[in-house]
Amino acid sequence: MNSTAIRPVILCGGAGTRLWPVSRQSFPKQLLPVTGEQSLLQQTAGRLSGSFFAPAIVVSSEDQRFFVKRQLLNAGAPVEAILLEPEGRNTAAAAALAASWVRAQGRDELLLLMPSDHVIGNQPGFLNAVETGAAHAAEGAIVTFGAKPTEPNTQYGYIEANDRAPFPDGAFPIARFVEKPDAQTAADYVASGRFFWNAGIFLVKASTLLDELHQFLPETLDAVSQSIAGASVDDLFVRPAAGWFTRAENISIDHAVMEKTAHGVVVPIQIDWSDVGSWDAVWKLGDKDSANNVTKGKVVAVDTSDSLLRSDGGPLIATIGLNKTAVIAVRDAVLVAPLERMADLKSLVERVKEHDEERVVVPPKVVRPWGSYETIGEGVGFQVKHIVVEPGEMLSLQMHNHRSEHWVVVRGSAEVTVGDDVRILRENESTYIPLGAKHRLANRGEIPLEIVEVQCGAYLGEDDIIRFEDVYGRAEKTGD
Repeated sequence: MNSTAIRPVILCGGAGTRLWPVSRQSFPKQLLPVTGEQSLLQQTAGRLSGSFFAPAIVVSSEDQRFFVKRQLLNAGAPVEAILLEPEGRNTAAAAALAASWVRAQGRDELLLLMPSDHVIGNQPGFLNAVETGAAHAAEGAIVTFGAKPTEPNTQYGYIEANDRAPFPDGAFPIARFVEKPDAQTAADYVASGRFFWNAGIFLVKASTLLDELHQFLPETLDAVSQSIAGASVDDLFVRPAAGWFTRAENISIDHAVMEKTAHGVVVPIQIDWSDVGSWDAVWKLGDKDSANNVTKGKVVAVDTSDSLLRSDGGPLIATIGLNKTAVIAVRDAVLVAPLERMADLKSLVERVKEHDEERVVVPPKVVRPWGSYETIGEGVGFQVKHIVVEPGEMLSLQMHNHRSEHWVVVRGSAEVTVGDDVRILRENESTYIPLGAKHRLANRGEIPLEIVEVQCGAYLGEDDIIRFEDVYGRAEKTGD
């Protein structure tokens, strides 16, 4: 590692439904492969590797910790620590958490704070901008990066540069931050040439950030610093003291610091940037066919153009005569809407939640620390699941009060514990788990284990579980 390497801070907290029905509150878009084979988190970590950067600090949540860790390890991303926020408190507290952690390690480094769910298409341009920003940050500036607008977008915040006092390297002092404007104002901003999209990326020395937080948000800084002082460490996971951290104010770093500081600098970037905040943004980023459609999965389109047609494990999508329309299908929900109406998706999701909360909170494929499961069939008194257990992982030793289970191995080999009996099941072999029996499923092999589970009983909810042992520390909790 370069002794002057920049320390990335990947902001990966929170929950989101901006790409519903694919993203859900418990599985937000940064964990999804929205624009390629890798998730947005993995893409972000990939652009922050190499000698230019030190191993990353990741700020995430307790509920998402195993998903985040697995994705980063699978991507080969170097990680120093995963800081687990007891509750989401927006980006000011997250930034304070990372800076306080660095200070607690006896270091004062340049920190590159980045959202985990953005797309950057020009890696050399990004690295050049970071190098430019690093020179200013080393001198005590708080650097942010402004994407050159390609259209008068009303979904982004803007940064106005003080173009009367430019720096020789192309950076500018910040004149002001502006919230999402209306269409005419956005058009005026773009025409002026002084405004940039706020990419939400910051580069700052840890000591500078702590000094600014001490000036503008002292109570939050104190709460976060105390939470780090009382933190527990488990492998990569760092758990700040919840009693302190939850006292932090829920406010963005933009409002808390950047709108008030006298040390703000903006570095313009031309990097094909997007926050992938809506389905129309996904369409703009996607590879188009001859009809200007972006498609994924099982799709048949006739006389359809300029549309996003995406089946993520859902049914076949067949269209006739559509234009500028999004059709997004998953196993348990389908969204159909004009691409230009995606700003209204939030209100639609709120309506859906009133009728069926699970469709908003829980994804069709549920990821657990040991692997994943997906319900593939259900009816009165029964439920069928496809379960995948990753190599070396195991479920808790558990029992159910209201259901029995039948397991059929379809790939790999399973170590099955039922009561005092432990046996190995291979492909096309099965077993029965009586109601009330202690049982456990483990994968001791080198490939993923896949089973089909048939549950039978009067009640089949995920909270019908009593854990006796669990390698992931969940023995006190319900749900797999």
